[in-house]
Amino acid sequence: MTEKTDDQGGLRKLYATALELGPLVLFFIANGRWGIFVGTAVFVVATSVALPCYRWLEKRWPVMPLVGGFFVLVFGGLTIWLQDETFIKLKPTIVNCLFGTILGGGLLLFRRPLLKPIFGTAFRLTDEGWRKLTMRWALFFFVLAAVNEVMWRGFSTDTWIASKMFLSFPLTLVFAFLQVPLIKRYWDGADNPFAKEG
Repeated sequence: MTEKTDDQGGLRKLYATALELGPLVLFFIANGRWGIFVGTAVFVVATSVALPCYRWLEKRWPVMPLVGGFFVLVFGGLTIWLQDETFIKLKPTIVNCLFGTILGGGLLLFRRPLLKPIFGTAFRLTDEGWRKLTMRWALFFFVLAAVNEVMWRGFSTDTWIASKMFLSFPLTLVFAFLQVPLIKRYWDGADNPFAKEG
């Protein structure tokens, strides 16, 4: 039973990753063939399809994909309507700064690690663990915003789009992987899944 549950959990993570990466891949392909405005339209449509799929997969609206998807629809729509690619290029900067500000502000102003209500069903950490993990992610979101600013202001549109797939996304995966020791250290309870690996 446990093995079956683990397999289902692994499949759900795989589907969630595909839903997150899929619109970006389509954006990359469509831009290469037809340019950024068609690529942006494809990105908007793919995101509109992916969000309900997230809802079906997770049985709830995941906060970060929902917020990110909302900004894709708004800034993508502005890009197409006004025929100005600046909007879609600014979107990652604004979204990442928003996430960083919310997470950091929640800690500094309200002493609340806001990652806990988002990922509390996946991880069981001590209060100190949630605080440290939240602060790390807050800072990392600002790093992603800075990377986006450098890439869209300093390089071509094609290079900027490629950086989303081959720089920002891999950086996020590596950063998430590097948080495993912290999660393992501050796991709250005897059922630490990471302890089994050692």
